[in-house]
Amino acid sequence: MKTLKTICASLIAIALVTTTIGCAGSATQESTGEYIDDAWITTKVKAALVENPDVKAREVNVETFKGVVQLSGFVESQAAMNQAVIIARGVEGVTSVRNDMAIK
Repeated sequence: MKTLKTICASLIAIALVTTTIGCAGSATQESTGEYIDDAWITTKVKAALVENPDVKAREVNVETFKGVVQLSGFVESQAAMNQAVIIARGVEGVTSVRNDMAIK
């Protein structure tokens, strides 16, 4: 739980710093608002994975770009992989999930 709080605090700090910059987004670069939204989505997905006993959250890497969540890493089973995808899809703000995970 302490790690999750540290991650959240770090993302909030990054978000506060980037709000002063204010850049326009493009197809390959996020605007400041999109970056903050994506950081928040990533945090919510990671938190949901931590709460689920069927998925070992440390095995799953989460990245978000313009609402698209990419899951990567090596998981124990197909069931764990499927559960991680279902969890990510259930998070508010996620437009789609890209599954790049592999089974150990």
